[in-house]
Amino acid sequence: MVEIFLRTLPFFAIIGLGYWAGRSRFFSKEATAYLTKFVFYFALSAMLFRFAATLPFAEIFDARLMLGYLLGTVGVYALATLVAFLRGLDIPTAAVEAQCAAIGNVGFLGLPMLALLFGEAAIGPVMLVLTVDLVVFSSLIVILINGGRDGRLTAGTLRLIGLGLLKNPMIVSISAGLIWSALRLPVPPPLNDFLTILGGAATPGALFAIGASLASKSAERVQIAGWLSFCKLTIHPALVAIVLLWLIPVAPFSATVAIAAAALPVAGNVYMLAAHYGVAPHRASAAILLSTAASILTVPLVIAWVGTL
Repeated sequence: MVEIFLRTLPFFAIIGLGYWAGRSRFFSKEATAYLTKFVFYFALSAMLFRFAATLPFAEIFDARLMLGYLLGTVGVYALATLVAFLRGLDIPTAAVEAQCAAIGNVGFLGLPMLALLFGEAAIGPVMLVLTVDLVVFSSLIVILINGGRDGRLTAGTLRLIGLGLLKNPMIVSISAGLIWSALRLPVPPPLNDFLTILGGAATPGALFAIGASLASKSAERVQIAGWLSFCKLTIHPALVAIVLLWLIPVAPFSATVAIAAAALPVAGNVYMLAAHYGVAPHRASAAILLSTAASILTVPLVIAWVGTL
């Protein structure tokens, strides 16, 4: 536990540095937005494409892992939705709370941290987890918010979802890399060096951007944010563990990586979606802030726990 904590501490220290930069106004909101855009569209995309293109396709794709992670995530999504309905919330607000409970910061935090903790062999499982989150649940929240408001699913909503998936650089880079790998195309040394250099900026840039963006988050609705953080940091990895270790067992290493990914704090894009649609942005903001702070302790605990199973 102590060793894992010390190995994850530098990642959270960079997040803390970014938080200080944001709180002290050394880094403005505009600067944070541009740093996030650079990481999202360039550095992280280069890292994902390089990993996907250079790993054998057979080693990346694991249908049982994807199904198991999906079922575990659906479980916590359904639980958070049920609790929201029992509190009398409407469908769009319940969808935002469920998204907070189920979607972690896999791209910006999980990919670099888990690759360091478990080695490059962890990249394949992490990319599968990220793909499930982006394709299934990023689409689901758009469906629920728009369908809840309109009372029906329109062609416009489906078009919006399709365009969103096609324009998402993480999906594009993973898909392009997997196609490259499946075709067994070699990566020329100059291209590999280019991707390595650009992708190397993803880890510090993403972690710093997380911290700087947290500086603008509020801690309103703490009780609700605490419940959503508990779902994300505790219930989600527990359900994924039950499915991947016992119901649909997969290789122990892959299960460990997926469970660790499920233990990550609430993703920042949940707030972006909530703010874009004007649905409960403050509770999403608070859940991101609280879950990220708590994950400094909970992520090492979950990883250490999985290691004893």
